[in-house]
Amino acid sequence: MSATPKSAPKAVPKPPAPALREDKTYELADMFKMLGDPTRLRIVIETLEVPVAVSDIAERLGLSLSLVSHHLRLLRAARLVTADRRGKQVFYRIHDQHVAHVIADMIAHVNEDSE
Repeated sequence: MSATPKSAPKAVPKPPAPALREDKTYELADMFKMLGDPTRLRIVIETLEVPVAVSDIAERLGLSLSLVSHHLRLLRAARLVTADRRGKQVFYRIHDQHVAHVIADMIAHVNEDSE
């Protein structure tokens, strides 16, 4: 009785990458630069689930209000987070689900066990 060799799993074809104009390439690179700073990345992660007040972000991360506010201004300018004013407090949330998916996917990726 001869054993049949196992075939390698077939690669799933990837959809073609969307076209990206040169100016948008720079914009995208700037977004990744923003997320390349560990403090800014931690701040963005805090905004993934629900809107969070600046003071709560500062307290959770052990950072000063002024430092968190500075980073949030940069993140907002890069369209990574959005601000909502509620009375005297400003709450920040992730800008949209595209950004949330990128962050969540990368978190899952780094948390995978090495094979």
